[in-house]
Amino acid sequence: KQPDSSYLGDCPICMLPLQLELEKNTLTACCSKLLCNGCAHANYLRVEEDGFKYTCPFCREVSPTTKEDCDKQRMKRIDANDPVAMRREGVDQSMNGDYISAFEYYTRAAELGHVEAHYKLA
Repeated sequence: KQPDSSYLGDCPICMLPLQLELEKNTLTACCSKLLCNGCAHANYLRVEEDGFKYTCPFCREVSPTTKEDCDKQRMKRIDANDPVAMRREGVDQSMNGDYISAFEYYTRAAELGHVEAHYKLA
């Protein structure tokens, strides 16, 4: 049975509740939307079958292909006060060993109401 909701909200494409395990969801680099893997996979199949460029299934922007492009796009989202992008940058900074920057990104995301950022700060 599908749960009625999750704290992550619903997939913006199919409107089903997102899985609690983050590995079962896909974060888009362009608009920082969290999609269910089913919608991400359906988009991948559409791209493969029709020979299109890979685009975001939500905003239809061409997806970044290199890590540098992803980082640049994430920084644009951070400048737009996107808490999802801030939390993701906090994760990356933490993995690189820069815990002070990670703390700052987690704090900014938590101030904007991101639940997982609150958890990371605890």
